[in-house]
Amino acid sequence: MTVHFIGAGPGAPDLITVRGLSLIRLAGVILYAGSLVPMAVLAEASPEARVVDTAPMDLDSIIVEMETAHSSNLDVARVHSGDPSLYGAIAEQMRRLEALGIDYDVTPGVPAYVAAAAAMKRELTLAGVSQTVVLTRTAVRSSSMPESENLETLGKSGATLAIHLSINNLAKVIRELTPYYGVDCPVAIAYRIGWPDEMIIEGRLSNIRERVKATGITRTALILVGRVLCPDDFEDSRLYATDHYHILRPKSDS
Repeated sequence: MTVHFIGAGPGAPDLITVRGLSLIRLAGVILYAGSLVPMAVLAEASPEARVVDTAPMDLDSIIVEMETAHSSNLDVARVHSGDPSLYGAIAEQMRRLEALGIDYDVTPGVPAYVAAAAAMKRELTLAGVSQTVVLTRTAVRSSSMPESENLETLGKSGATLAIHLSINNLAKVIRELTPYYGVDCPVAIAYRIGWPDEMIIEGRLSNIRERVKATGITRTALILVGRVLCPDDFEDSRLYATDHYHILRPKSDS
Protein backbone atom coordinates (compact mmCIF):
# COMPACT_ATOMS: atom_id res chain seq x y z
CA MET A 1 0.00 0.00 0.00
CA THR A 2 1.29 3.45 -0.92
CA VAL A 3 0.02 7.01 -0.58
CA HIS A 4 0.65 8.75 -3.91
CA PHE A 5 0.87 12.53 -3.70
CA ILE A 6 -0.15 13.65 -7.19
CA GLY A 7 0.10 17.05 -8.82
CA ALA A 8 -3.09 17.42 -10.84
CA GLY A 9 -1.89 20.47 -12.76
CA PRO A 10 -3.75 23.76 -12.96
CA GLY A 11 -7.21 22.37 -13.65
CA ALA A 12 -7.53 21.12 -17.22
CA PRO A 13 -7.95 17.33 -17.03
CA ASP A 14 -5.61 16.78 -19.97
CA LEU A 15 -2.75 18.60 -18.22
CA ILE A 16 -2.25 15.91 -15.58
CA THR A 17 0.74 13.66 -16.20
CA VAL A 18 0.33 10.14 -17.59
CA ARG A 19 1.76 8.78 -14.34
CA GLY A 20 -0.64 10.79 -12.23
CA LEU A 21 -3.64 9.65 -14.24
CA SER A 22 -2.53 6.01 -14.04
CA LEU A 23 -2.27 6.22 -10.25
CA ILE A 24 -5.73 7.76 -9.99
CA ARG A 25 -7.17 4.96 -12.11
CA LEU A 26 -5.69 2.31 -9.79
CA ALA A 27 -6.30 3.94 -6.41
CA GLY A 28 -8.79 2.46 -3.97
CA VAL A 29 -9.05 5.77 -2.12
CA ILE A 30 -8.83 9.26 -3.61
CA LEU A 31 -8.35 12.29 -1.42
CA TYR A 32 -8.54 15.52 -3.38
CA ALA A 33 -8.68 19.23 -2.61
CA GLY A 34 -12.12 19.95 -4.02
CA SER A 35 -11.79 23.72 -3.92
CA LEU A 36 -8.79 23.55 -6.27
CA VAL A 37 -9.03 20.25 -8.16
CA PRO A 38 -12.01 19.84 -10.53
CA MET A 39 -13.90 16.54 -10.58
CA ALA A 40 -13.03 16.22 -14.28
CA VAL A 41 -9.48 15.32 -13.22
CA LEU A 42 -10.92 12.31 -11.36
CA ALA A 43 -13.21 11.18 -14.18
CA GLU A 44 -11.22 7.98 -14.78
CA ALA A 45 -11.18 6.87 -11.16
CA SER A 46 -12.50 3.40 -10.42
CA PRO A 47 -16.25 3.35 -9.69
CA GLU A 48 -15.38 1.36 -6.53
CA ALA A 49 -12.91 3.95 -5.25
CA ARG A 50 -13.70 5.95 -2.12
CA VAL A 51 -13.51 9.60 -3.23
CA VAL A 52 -13.18 12.21 -0.47
CA ASP A 53 -13.06 16.00 -0.79
CA THR A 54 -10.52 17.16 1.79
CA ALA A 55 -11.36 20.89 1.51
CA PRO A 56 -13.39 20.90 4.77
CA MET A 57 -11.03 18.50 6.58
CA ASP A 58 -8.12 19.17 8.94
CA LEU A 59 -4.77 17.36 8.89
CA ASP A 60 -5.75 14.82 11.53
CA SER A 61 -8.85 13.79 9.59
CA ILE A 62 -6.88 13.41 6.37
CA ILE A 63 -4.30 11.19 8.07
CA VAL A 64 -7.08 9.03 9.54
CA GLU A 65 -8.33 8.40 5.97
CA MET A 66 -4.82 7.33 4.98
CA GLU A 67 -4.46 5.07 8.01
CA THR A 68 -7.81 3.44 7.26
CA ALA A 69 -6.77 2.82 3.66
CA HIS A 70 -3.46 1.40 4.88
CA SER A 71 -5.25 -1.07 7.17
CA SER A 72 -7.32 -2.21 4.16
CA ASN A 73 -4.25 -2.37 1.88
CA LEU A 74 -5.72 0.21 -0.50
CA ASP A 75 -3.50 2.62 -2.40
CA VAL A 76 -4.33 6.29 -1.89
CA ALA A 77 -4.22 8.99 -4.57
CA ARG A 78 -3.71 12.23 -2.66
CA VAL A 79 -4.47 14.75 -5.40
CA HIS A 80 -3.24 18.33 -5.09
CA SER A 81 -3.58 21.19 -7.56
CA GLY A 82 -0.63 22.35 -9.64
CA ASP A 83 2.61 20.82 -8.44
CA PRO A 84 2.54 19.55 -4.86
CA SER A 85 6.02 20.89 -4.09
CA LEU A 86 4.72 24.48 -4.32
CA TYR A 87 2.43 25.54 -1.46
CA GLY A 88 1.03 22.01 -1.43
CA ALA A 89 1.21 21.50 2.36
CA ILE A 90 2.47 17.97 1.71
CA ALA A 91 5.50 18.13 4.01
CA GLU A 92 3.44 17.78 7.18
CA GLN A 93 1.44 14.92 5.64
CA MET A 94 4.63 13.09 4.67
CA ARG A 95 6.06 13.63 8.16
CA ARG A 96 2.99 11.98 9.68
CA LEU A 97 3.19 9.07 7.23
CA GLU A 98 6.85 8.49 8.04
CA ALA A 99 6.01 8.36 11.75
CA LEU A 100 3.28 5.81 10.99
CA GLY A 101 5.50 3.72 8.74
CA ILE A 102 3.24 4.21 5.68
CA ASP A 103 4.92 4.30 2.28
CA TYR A 104 4.42 7.31 0.02
CA ASP A 105 5.74 8.85 -3.16
CA VAL A 106 5.28 12.10 -5.10
CA THR A 107 4.28 12.65 -8.73
CA PRO A 108 4.91 16.19 -10.03
CA GLY A 109 2.34 18.29 -11.84
CA VAL A 110 2.19 21.38 -14.05
CA PRO A 111 2.49 24.47 -11.81
CA ALA A 112 0.02 27.33 -12.23
CA TYR A 113 2.71 29.85 -13.20
CA VAL A 114 3.87 27.58 -16.04
CA ALA A 115 0.31 27.07 -17.28
CA ALA A 116 -0.29 30.83 -17.07
CA ALA A 117 2.79 31.58 -19.16
CA ALA A 118 1.63 29.03 -21.74
CA ALA A 119 -1.87 30.52 -21.87
CA MET A 120 -0.37 33.99 -22.36
CA LYS A 121 2.18 32.71 -24.91
CA ARG A 122 5.02 34.25 -22.93
CA GLU A 123 8.55 33.16 -22.07
CA LEU A 124 9.39 34.09 -18.49
CA THR A 125 13.15 34.23 -19.07
CA LEU A 126 14.18 36.55 -21.90
CA ALA A 127 17.80 37.31 -22.70
CA GLY A 128 18.69 40.83 -21.62
CA VAL A 129 15.41 41.27 -19.74
CA SER A 130 15.20 38.67 -16.95
CA GLN A 131 16.86 35.31 -16.44
CA THR A 132 15.33 34.62 -13.04
CA VAL A 133 11.85 33.63 -11.91
CA VAL A 134 11.04 34.07 -8.22
CA LEU A 135 8.16 32.02 -6.81
CA THR A 136 6.81 33.64 -3.68
CA ARG A 137 3.73 34.75 -1.78
CA THR A 138 2.74 37.34 0.80
CA ALA A 139 1.70 36.87 4.41
CA VAL A 140 -1.93 35.94 4.95
CA ARG A 141 -3.96 34.70 7.89
CA SER A 142 -2.98 31.06 7.36
CA SER A 143 0.79 31.51 7.14
CA SER A 144 3.35 34.20 7.85
CA MET A 145 6.44 34.91 5.75
CA PRO A 146 10.10 34.80 6.83
CA GLU A 147 11.27 38.37 7.43
CA SER A 148 14.02 38.13 4.81
CA GLU A 149 11.56 37.11 2.06
CA ASN A 150 9.63 40.35 1.79
CA LEU A 151 8.69 41.89 -1.55
CA GLU A 152 11.08 44.80 -1.11
CA THR A 153 14.03 42.40 -0.87
CA LEU A 154 12.87 40.20 -3.75
CA GLY A 155 11.89 43.19 -5.88
CA LYS A 156 15.40 44.63 -5.82
CA SER A 157 16.48 41.85 -8.18
CA GLY A 158 14.14 42.99 -10.95
CA ALA A 159 13.41 39.31 -11.61
CA THR A 160 10.14 37.96 -12.96
CA LEU A 161 7.87 37.38 -9.97
CA ALA A 162 5.18 34.73 -9.66
CA ILE A 163 3.28 35.71 -6.53
CA HIS A 164 0.93 33.05 -5.22
CA LEU A 165 -1.98 33.22 -2.77
CA SER A 166 -1.89 37.01 -2.67
CA ILE A 167 -4.68 38.44 -4.78
CA ASN A 168 -6.28 39.91 -1.64
CA ASN A 169 -2.97 41.66 -0.95
CA LEU A 170 -2.76 43.21 -4.41
CA ALA A 171 -2.62 46.78 -3.09
CA LYS A 172 0.34 45.83 -0.89
CA VAL A 173 2.05 44.06 -3.80
CA ILE A 174 1.70 47.16 -5.99
CA ARG A 175 2.85 49.52 -3.27
CA GLU A 176 5.97 47.53 -2.41
CA LEU A 177 7.05 46.66 -5.96
CA THR A 178 6.46 49.99 -7.70
CA PRO A 179 9.70 51.61 -6.42
CA TYR A 180 11.73 48.79 -8.02
CA TYR A 181 9.74 47.92 -11.14
CA GLY A 182 8.15 51.28 -12.01
CA VAL A 183 4.50 52.15 -12.48
CA ASP A 184 4.62 51.03 -16.11
CA CYS A 185 5.82 47.49 -15.33
CA PRO A 186 3.57 44.84 -16.89
CA VAL A 187 1.42 42.71 -14.58
CA ALA A 188 -0.84 39.76 -15.30
CA ILE A 189 -3.44 38.21 -13.04
CA ALA A 190 -4.08 34.57 -13.95
CA TYR A 191 -7.42 33.41 -12.52
CA ARG A 192 -8.33 29.70 -12.39
CA ILE A 193 -5.94 28.77 -15.17
CA GLY A 194 -6.95 25.51 -16.84
CA TRP A 195 -10.59 25.74 -15.70
CA PRO A 196 -13.45 26.51 -18.09
CA ASP A 197 -13.81 29.99 -16.59
CA GLU A 198 -10.12 30.88 -16.66
CA MET A 199 -9.33 34.57 -17.05
CA ILE A 200 -6.15 36.54 -17.62
CA ILE A 201 -6.19 40.23 -16.75
CA GLU A 202 -3.25 42.23 -18.05
CA GLY A 203 -2.17 45.73 -17.15
CA ARG A 204 0.55 47.72 -15.43
CA LEU A 205 1.35 48.30 -11.79
CA SER A 206 -0.40 51.64 -12.20
CA ASN A 207 -3.78 50.26 -13.27
CA ILE A 208 -4.00 46.53 -12.55
CA ARG A 209 -5.83 46.95 -9.24
CA GLU A 210 -8.75 48.79 -10.85
CA ARG A 211 -8.98 46.15 -13.58
CA VAL A 212 -9.04 43.33 -11.06
CA LYS A 213 -11.62 45.06 -8.85
CA ALA A 214 -13.92 45.34 -11.87
CA THR A 215 -13.96 41.54 -12.19
CA GLY A 216 -14.68 40.80 -8.52
CA ILE A 217 -11.84 38.27 -8.28
CA THR A 218 -10.87 37.58 -4.66
CA ARG A 219 -9.21 34.13 -4.74
CA THR A 220 -7.59 31.42 -6.88
CA ALA A 221 -5.47 33.88 -8.83
CA LEU A 222 -1.74 34.16 -9.49
CA ILE A 223 0.05 37.49 -9.85
CA LEU A 224 2.84 37.71 -12.43
CA VAL A 225 5.07 40.79 -12.48
CA GLY A 226 7.95 41.57 -14.82
CA ARG A 227 9.16 43.15 -18.04
CA VAL A 228 9.13 39.77 -19.79
CA LEU A 229 5.32 39.95 -19.92
CA CYS A 230 5.40 42.78 -22.43
CA PRO A 231 9.00 43.44 -23.48
CA ASP A 232 9.86 46.50 -25.54
CA ASP A 233 12.82 44.60 -26.94
CA PHE A 234 14.89 41.56 -26.11
CA GLU A 235 17.96 39.79 -27.41
CA ASP A 236 17.84 36.50 -29.26
CA SER A 237 19.10 33.67 -27.10
CA ARG A 238 22.66 32.61 -27.89
CA LEU A 239 21.50 29.00 -27.89
CA TYR A 240 20.71 28.93 -31.60
CA ALA A 241 23.06 31.63 -32.82
CA THR A 242 24.97 30.65 -35.96
CA ASP A 243 28.32 31.40 -34.29
CA HIS A 244 27.52 29.52 -31.08
CA TYR A 245 29.21 26.13 -31.04
CA HIS A 246 29.02 23.26 -28.58
CA ILE A 247 29.54 19.51 -28.42
CA LEU A 248 26.34 18.75 -30.34
CA ARG A 249 26.91 21.52 -32.89
CA PRO A 250 30.67 21.57 -33.56
CA LYS A 251 32.28 24.39 -35.49
CA SER A 252 32.35 23.73 -39.21
CA ASP A 253 35.70 23.69 -41.00
CA SER A 254 34.17 25.36 -44.03
